[in-house]
Amino acid sequence: MKVPSLRLVLAVSLDGRLAPPEGGAAQLGGSGDRRVLEEALAWADGCLIGAETVRRHGSTCLIHAPDLLAQRLASGRGHQPVAVVVSRTARFAADLPFWQQPLERWLLAPAGALPQQGFQRQLDHAGWPGALAALQAAGLERLVVLGGANLAAGLLAGGWIDALQLTLCPRLLGGPHSWVPLQAAVQASTWQLEEHRRLPGDELLVRYRRVLAKP
Repeated sequence: MKVPSLRLVLAVSLDGRLAPPEGGAAQLGGSGDRRVLEEALAWADGCLIGAETVRRHGSTCLIHAPDLLAQRLASGRGHQPVAVVVSRTARFAADLPFWQQPLERWLLAPAGALPQQGFQRQLDHAGWPGALAALQAAGLERLVVLGGANLAAGLLAGGWIDALQLTLCPRLLGGPHSWVPLQAAVQASTWQLEEHRRLPGDELLVRYRRVLAKP
């Protein structure tokens, strides 16, 4: 069974947190993190986003850098990767800025979920093997995973994440909001360093490739 290549992209604190102890947006990454995030989006055919992340932030990340947009157009692809929202209920507020963003929106949800207007395509999510195979068959061969933590944990637990792209930000946050939830049963894997790059603001990009084969 052929499935897409998945890259998890996150900005985290030095102690591995996504948000402060009280929750909410931490706004960790600076301009350097924004650049490498857009580089990942330029690489991807689509991005996986958890429904709660869309609800909380109201929108998803877009490519703005002119050189990255030009690269995508030169390769025959659209300006932005497809936004694939993963949801159990397919219920979203109608006034989210997400609906006005200049990109294609797909829904990955259980059969029978009735989405509101705004999604151009719906695919069945009865488990990751079938869902990922369907995304591959639909032409999405490279996917960026943007969050949230539960979505990332589910994919890590199944061994579906092929690469990690982490921006380490020079802050300590503490609290329970780790990028891998404490209760997550993550599959044991070995990771090989592919790139490290110092970014503005004393941030550090690290990219690792998963060594073990997928199940």
